[in-house]
Amino acid sequence: MTRLFDNIKLFNLLKVPVRFKHPPHHWSVLQKKKSHSQRALDHFDDFYKNVYGQSWSNIRSALLAKNHKYIAVVNNFSDTTRICQDLETLGAMNMKLIYDASKKNQAIQQELKKKKKVLKEIKRIDQQLDHIVSETKSKYSIYPKSYEIDAQVVEKTTFDDNKSFKPVKLQSIETDLNIVNDSSRIIMPSSGITAEQLYEYIPATEIKGMDDFILESEHYGHYSKGADFVIQIEEDHTLNFPDQLLIYTFEESNDMIFPKSKTGTTKVSDYFILDGASILPVLSLDLKPGDRLLDMCAAPGGKLMIALQSLIPEIIVANDVQQSRINRINYFINEFLGTMNFWDKRFLITQNDGRYIEDKDIYNKILVDVPCTTDRHVLHEDDNNLFKASRIKERLKLPELQTELLKNALKLVKVGGTVVYSTCTLSPIQNDGIVRMALKKSFEESQVVHVVKDQTRALDPLRYLYNFGNYGLKYGHIVIPSKSRNFGPMYFCKIIRVK
Repeated sequence: MTRLFDNIKLFNLLKVPVRFKHPPHHWSVLQKKKSHSQRALDHFDDFYKNVYGQSWSNIRSALLAKNHKYIAVVNNFSDTTRICQDLETLGAMNMKLIYDASKKNQAIQQELKKKKKVLKEIKRIDQQLDHIVSETKSKYSIYPKSYEIDAQVVEKTTFDDNKSFKPVKLQSIETDLNIVNDSSRIIMPSSGITAEQLYEYIPATEIKGMDDFILESEHYGHYSKGADFVIQIEEDHTLNFPDQLLIYTFEESNDMIFPKSKTGTTKVSDYFILDGASILPVLSLDLKPGDRLLDMCAAPGGKLMIALQSLIPEIIVANDVQQSRINRINYFINEFLGTMNFWDKRFLITQNDGRYIEDKDIYNKILVDVPCTTDRHVLHEDDNNLFKASRIKERLKLPELQTELLKNALKLVKVGGTVVYSTCTLSPIQNDGIVRMALKKSFEESQVVHVVKDQTRALDPLRYLYNFGNYGLKYGHIVIPSKSRNFGPMYFCKIIRVK
């Protein structure tokens, strides 16, 4: 017993002090417990508030909403008529019919505007003519404005027929040449020069990394070097919405979830659901018979399946870099195409790094749906979240990867062909910034020339369904999430190779 007591005294004497621990509510403890989704939200709050200003709070609420708005794409290899009837019974609307009706209504409105403009111009001309006539009468009247003709005086006025008029002496033209040759009467023309100023978007300079702020300029600063590169922009008036593409959605402010797809008589699923903004990059490709389409980053396969359901392209090649992503494409295809031989020898799956594909002058349509921060996904899923501390390097290298993928697509596409670049992020750096830099690099390295298509007018008939934002965009278009139309985010840019 005495020995034990001595050991206790020795332990107390030699005891090493332990550092004081913070209580559970302390900021340092809470920060360690912060989820990856919360880190993503902190980053967006810091970055996007500067980009979107007062609109960010509404966008933020839409992104965090549990009920995301979807569309259902009908599988043309199942029982199409029955599927459409089932979806319409649920209250879903055919997007193609909405698009066509909106397009027709806009055409009528434009025609009315033209007529109003013509009538307004006619009225203006009439007023101008009345003014000219009035001025002419006043100017060339032989009487002063205040003079009134006396009718009695006119009646008393007579002419003496017996007195003849004296003849006027005629003169030759040469006598008046000195008047014609008077150089002081000649008016010399004048000319002027106009100048045009170009506005370049400068991206935001900060993002939030793991626990501290990381200057975005340190990682993305070299992208601003493309500011002096002039990109030609042409207006695009039409959007090709294929008749075979059957897509359904619910009305505005209705976020109803589509029921699980059934299996039809052909043993494949009736339809697949995805974010409604996903169809826009595919529609921007303007698919036509004979097209050869490369989907450079095809997994998981939503946009690829939309292209397949159009039944238009001659050949579709689905490519991705990892075997796991190739497996996802195969699973998706088997679920909706099964053993159908419609696409036999017309549909291929390849596994390549899109940055190093060398199949030049084969494809006239290329979709580059690049890896990005996937803004909505990272706010709702913690597993494999891009904002994990272990993935910060990967996240910061995204713009470099995106630029290289788009640059290679711009080199591969045939002259006259179309490249559509798309992301599901709100980041202006990953959107317009990448387009500008890739166009600049592809020109400097390969002397290829492209034009960017401004699709503002072409997309007008879809404004009933989508909330298109601007926020300083110069090249592409973006679908901004909102509470009533909670699609997106989705950025897309249509580019045509001209040389």
